[in-house]
Amino acid sequence: MSTSFKYYAKELLNIAFPIIMGNLGFILIGAGDVLIAGRHSTDTLAAISIATAIINVLFIFGIGLLGSVSPILSNKRGARQPAKRYFYPTIRISIIMALITSVAVFATIPLIDYLHFEPKLVPAIKQYMFISAFATVGMYLNAALKEYLQAFEIVLFPNLVTVFCVFLNLFLNTILVFGFGPIPSLGAVGLAIASLIVRWVMGLALLFYCLINMNTRNFHDKSYYKSIMKVGLPISLAVMVEFVAFNSIAIIMGRVAGIYAAAQNLVCTLTTVSFMVPLAISNAIAVKVGFANGADNIKDLKKYSFVGIVMAVGFMACSSIFFATFPEFLVGLFTKDSALVAICIPIIYILSMFQVFDGLQVALSGVFKGIKETNVVLLANFVGYWLIYLPLGYHLALHRNFMLKGFWYGLVISAIMLCTIMIVLLRKNIRKIELQSHKI
Repeated sequence: MSTSFKYYAKELLNIAFPIIMGNLGFILIGAGDVLIAGRHSTDTLAAISIATAIINVLFIFGIGLLGSVSPILSNKRGARQPAKRYFYPTIRISIIMALITSVAVFATIPLIDYLHFEPKLVPAIKQYMFISAFATVGMYLNAALKEYLQAFEIVLFPNLVTVFCVFLNLFLNTILVFGFGPIPSLGAVGLAIASLIVRWVMGLALLFYCLINMNTRNFHDKSYYKSIMKVGLPISLAVMVEFVAFNSIAIIMGRVAGIYAAAQNLVCTLTTVSFMVPLAISNAIAVKVGFANGADNIKDLKKYSFVGIVMAVGFMACSSIFFATFPEFLVGLFTKDSALVAICIPIIYILSMFQVFDGLQVALSGVFKGIKETNVVLLANFVGYWLIYLPLGYHLALHRNFMLKGFWYGLVISAIMLCTIMIVLLRKNIRKIELQSHKI
């Protein structure tokens, strides 16, 4: 049994480890923004926290839709169907989604005046959103081509690009936020410009890599777009449901006081760093389970699912212990503002309980992506985050005066319910696949 576990774990890690590097790099780009903004001022951090909370809700729909590319192409590979030819269709849908999202960001900016944020934060919020809208094409191009390459288990180069961009982003942030020589201090605007440059570098790097190495010709297949909508729409809506739930905290509490939005962004940055590991394992699960599903290999499908879930939950359990042991150190990396620190520390303890269930749910999501049953993920997220978390968190935060802690208590409870729903439905779907396999 141990040899079998080691084999499947190694196979998953061969895909997951480079993705972990890339995912950590991706979130460290955001962490660099939080770090530099916090060093600049709490107001700057509050402004970009509110702005990113709003634009992430708009960005994530397209990112979630593109998340269907790797499981769809992995299934094609498992069924021995040609998959490389879907390079150009993947680019087309990424650019279309990017343009739609950019228009949505521009349309949202005038609404900021009516959301009752602190007046001193409003100009920086609107400037940050305006510049960020132009980064959408680069961001979506990178996301789409990363998924495309991941389907062929090519994960090293795209994630090395992301790691390189961590340092590029930190360098540009430092220069543009604080100023250097003839370059003036630009504050939140500098952060937005740095992100714009970095997103385009990431997208173009993968584009040139694919053009040089994948040797594909122009190709049209309307059924591919239909598959992306069928598989990707539930993924996209599920991720959007989760992101709206998380980012609504910054928006709602930001209306109470900007410092709560800053605290939420800081805490989310910390948890997202650790979350990148189970997310990478989830991506690897989706690829391996998708291949096994396409090949009708039930044994491998079940083994990759079980081993991947154990790996994801095990890592997050260790992470939760670390967070609960060193909360002051972790918060101190980003800010010395005593008021901000006082808000963040209690949240870290609650976060440590949430992390284990967060690791479980993302691993389960990878399994459902691999078997192309993404409606389950949407259903579970909707029930967990919208029917349980949002009303419960809002009640605890504003009616029971727990403030930011109330939302995080709600997250813990909703995560437990979400995981329970997904486990029950996964067992039903696995039995269904086994029965279909026996009939064949």
